[in-house]
Amino acid sequence: MTTTALSPAVSPEREASLLASVPTGLLINGEWRDASDGGTFDVHDPATGEVLATLASATSADAAAALDAADAAQAGWARTAPRVRSEILRRAFDLVTERAEDFALLMTLEMGKPLAEARGEVTYGAEFLRWFSEETVRDYGRYLTTPEGKNKILVQHKPVGPCLLITPWNFPLAMATRKVAPAVAAGCTMVLKPAKLTPLTAQYFAQTMLDAGLPAGVLNVVASSSASGISGPLLSDPRLRKVSFTGSTPVGKRLIADAAQNVLRTSMELGGNAPFIVFDDADLDAAVEGAMAAKMRNMGEACTAANRFLVHESVAQEFTRKFAAAMAALTTGRGTHPDTKVGPLIDGGARDDVHALVSAAVDAGAVAVTGGAPVDGPGYFYQPTVLANVPNNAAILGEEIFGPVAPVTTFSSEEDAIRLANASEYGLASYLYSRDFNRLLRVAEQIEFGMVGFNAGVISNAAAPFGGVKQSGLGREGGSEGIAEYTTTQYIGIADPYASQ
Repeated sequence: MTTTALSPAVSPEREASLLASVPTGLLINGEWRDASDGGTFDVHDPATGEVLATLASATSADAAAALDAADAAQAGWARTAPRVRSEILRRAFDLVTERAEDFALLMTLEMGKPLAEARGEVTYGAEFLRWFSEETVRDYGRYLTTPEGKNKILVQHKPVGPCLLITPWNFPLAMATRKVAPAVAAGCTMVLKPAKLTPLTAQYFAQTMLDAGLPAGVLNVVASSSASGISGPLLSDPRLRKVSFTGSTPVGKRLIADAAQNVLRTSMELGGNAPFIVFDDADLDAAVEGAMAAKMRNMGEACTAANRFLVHESVAQEFTRKFAAAMAALTTGRGTHPDTKVGPLIDGGARDDVHALVSAAVDAGAVAVTGGAPVDGPGYFYQPTVLANVPNNAAILGEEIFGPVAPVTTFSSEEDAIRLANASEYGLASYLYSRDFNRLLRVAEQIEFGMVGFNAGVISNAAAPFGGVKQSGLGREGGSEGIAEYTTTQYIGIADPYASQ
């Protein structure tokens, strides 16, 4: 593992110019404004700890004002022609693509990911705008005759109504587009609450949506230092009809409980503990390449990140050696440097949590083949780490690591691998490497995960349904399923027009 100097390849003047162009207020009814009490909070660069920007911090009164705007705009927005909504999303896609370098640099500055990876998120995030621009005009209902032939059945989809969208810090653009785009497509208005650690990208995206022609009040943004101060009052307001949240399972559980009071529609994309299963017939070089992609995307700070590497005992030593060599070759540094492959973790607490899991595993008998410690210096960096001989009862195998750490353990049979994979309360993403397609079908039938990658380390795509089972959440984002999360189904029974003839 090598470390780059923190001097950026991007000039300080370029960074300052971009940051100056980002709105710092609250977006309510199409206007950027200060918080009602004048409160603010700072956004920091995790690579240096320095303040990047100071934003208005929304209060519960501001949240109510945002919902007022969303509620007032809902009826008119729902009646807007699907093609009009579609064209707004398509223009937004074009604008995000045009501003790709700005979005990428913002994400690198506030979240830490390397610029190359941030550019990848722009491409991924923008695709939700294009995908749902196409889905907007294909939200089909149906018309048919009842089985006994006495009536007609008319089924139509209607927007669910004003939505609260709560996004996480780790994918500041993609998590916003993945929620905003289907809501726009369905005809819903929104209050967006971005994570306080990385709100700048959402602020810039919201202005881009306005620039694309989104009417005032359809999208409102209330960044805040207090998440509960925003979500609590809104979830208790009967005008709100849906909440979509991406984040930790404990927070998701509390939101589900609060949402139950008004029987709100909920979409929950929660924690993960993805197994990466390498069978004895796997192409090990391909498996290592896939492991790097599945583990190191976003420095491991992803709910889909491979969290447990379950490797057949006959190939475990060779896989671990190759995997550790690949991890050790990664360069750590500020994401704006062109040589950087691994940026910082989001804050000091996250780095400390990762190191505590590693230390506990080593104390229990695991071996750090490479890495295993924080990186000295400014910022919140952690060495890319591979742990071998990890005991099956180690905490690191049961908890979401959210860092560049890969614990390796072994299995002896297909049944053993399935048992170990399912030994988690989570069920979001999973990965398996094998040359046997029949094995894929057998394993996929038996493992309890919403998504399975077969000989592929990255499987997220706007055209595919993203989501999990068990305590990994409810609902799906993306795919044809994505727009359904923002609609209600209405059935109209019609007397047979031929009955009176």
